[in-house]
Amino acid sequence: MRFGILTISDRSFRNERPDTSGPALEKAVISHGWQVVKTEIIPDEIEFIKIKLIEWSDSEQLDILLTTGGTGFSPRDVTPDATRSIIERFTPGLDEAMRAASLLVTPHAMLSRAISGIRKRTIIINLPGSPKGAVENMQVIAPVLEHATQLLNEDPRSEKGH
Repeated sequence: MRFGILTISDRSFRNERPDTSGPALEKAVISHGWQVVKTEIIPDEIEFIKIKLIEWSDSEQLDILLTTGGTGFSPRDVTPDATRSIIERFTPGLDEAMRAASLLVTPHAMLSRAISGIRKRTIIINLPGSPKGAVENMQVIAPVLEHATQLLNEDPRSEKGH
């Protein structure tokens, strides 16, 4: 599977803080034998986020687009809002699974506004901005991602997963 990892962080974009979540996610993706084909850091600006999500999804180069950052309650946390505005179909089961698993680790999981959905044939998944939270959430949904992309692409192999 082909992944894109989009880090959304004002401070990392301005080189005031190193991006640790993007590289942690990249390592996790590769550990599953999947490929990371795009990575980028952008600021917490709703229009920038929307443009990048559309560009990456519509390019048909990615099966999964992971975002990290901007999913909380801060006024600058607008990743879910940008995502909601450009997806065509929601995938609430992924969100519910991640929040349920995260609640076993921390009550702060209730403060996540992260969402996921489909645009064209790309699954977009918002993940927390912390490396630990991002990787933990990705690992929760990892077992279904290959089957999800098969279904989305009408791959005949998807029937074997039922």
